[in-house]
Amino acid sequence: MNSIKILAIESSCDDTGAAVIVDGGIQSNIVANQKVHKEYGGVVPELASRAHQQNIIPVVDTALKKAGVDKKELSAIAVTKGPGLLGALLVGTTFAKTMAMVLDIPIIGVHHMQAHVLAHFIDEPKPIFPFICLTVSGGHTQLVLVKAVDQMDIIGETLDDAAGEAFDKIAKILGLEYPGGPLLDQLAQQGNPLSFKFAEPKVPDLNYSFSGLKTSVLYFLRKQDESFVKDHLHDLCASVQHTIVTILMKELVKATKQFNINQVTIAGGVSANSELRKVFEQTGKEKAWQTYIPKFEYCTDNAAMIAIAGHYQYLQGNFEQQDFSPVARWKF
Repeated sequence: MNSIKILAIESSCDDTGAAVIVDGGIQSNIVANQKVHKEYGGVVPELASRAHQQNIIPVVDTALKKAGVDKKELSAIAVTKGPGLLGALLVGTTFAKTMAMVLDIPIIGVHHMQAHVLAHFIDEPKPIFPFICLTVSGGHTQLVLVKAVDQMDIIGETLDDAAGEAFDKIAKILGLEYPGGPLLDQLAQQGNPLSFKFAEPKVPDLNYSFSGLKTSVLYFLRKQDESFVKDHLHDLCASVQHTIVTILMKELVKATKQFNINQVTIAGGVSANSELRKVFEQTGKEKAWQTYIPKFEYCTDNAAMIAIAGHYQYLQGNFEQQDFSPVARWKF
């Protein structure tokens, strides 16, 4: 039997990714970051699309060479279909369609957030079904009940801002450069997380809200003098981070009780946050959970997670027609 060799492409936001998976094993995972957005304090969709156009060919070429796979050996191409920035998605899907057509191989459209969940199946140990996954990123915050690789139900989600968005927006309020979330995390290491108390919005069970927290921080700082942020930056970062992690974990604990599940995972860009990882593992020990966290390289946007999702869809014969369109907003 011939090996299943899949090229995967990720271009949902501002990272251009390509990976190669052979029989379920990741052979390469290449990511090109876009620094152009730093001076604007956030992702500029048009600039992201242009950068993807510049990056996609060298990134794909590098991924294939590192994996030692010739394009003519490929069984299929998997690509992020959505959700994401439409212009960015169009670059990835158009490239994938063209390459698949020239090679006369199937194309697989992958749901970006489902791929974050399936990143747990790249390496051992792997969670046992059913499990609950807290997916936290710049655009999404969801509690997902995962019954199988192709059976996922959203049991809770943010009603406004995502957790990653809250990190970045509050970091901007504090005067940190973009992307502010990782910088806030670094500064928080030297601060007292109990220095300041900020709002924890009340929403229906298993759902989230972070817009009130952002407003709480903004109004609090408006009452302080000009030097307050500089003088208390580490404590402010630690207190904000503590609040966000507390909000995330509170609903996750409720979900495990409600569904009587002890297999628990986190995924998405914010799962790289040091405080969330620490509290998640501590809570897991206290609650007797089996906890799982992907490697750092599989937390933020990457093509390896698209590849593993594409591998399972290939086995199920779940392919796209050549004329499929990317989807900016896409529910499970």
